[in-house]
Amino acid sequence: MGCYNLMGIIIENRYKDAVKVQDLLTKYGCMIKVRLGLHEAGEVCSDEGFIVLQLCGSNDEIQEFCDELNAINGVSAEFVTINRR
Repeated sequence: MGCYNLMGIIIENRYKDAVKVQDLLTKYGCMIKVRLGLHEAGEVCSDEGFIVLQLCGSNDEIQEFCDELNAINGVSAEFVTINRR
């Protein structure tokens, strides 16, 4: 498999910031292997969302992506690389 980079993204205001976040997801789309979006649904649709990504790219590329996400007010992103033993 070879790609063990995971990123978590919290979006505090999905309605306001979804377009900005989606633009960055598109910009860096070639390194996104898996994307999972989560939010409260049903009777109440939460304005807060959480996205989990599996990324294939260098740490520098991923850090650049993470920094651009964190530059959006109300968006928090962090990534971790899990190394095989």
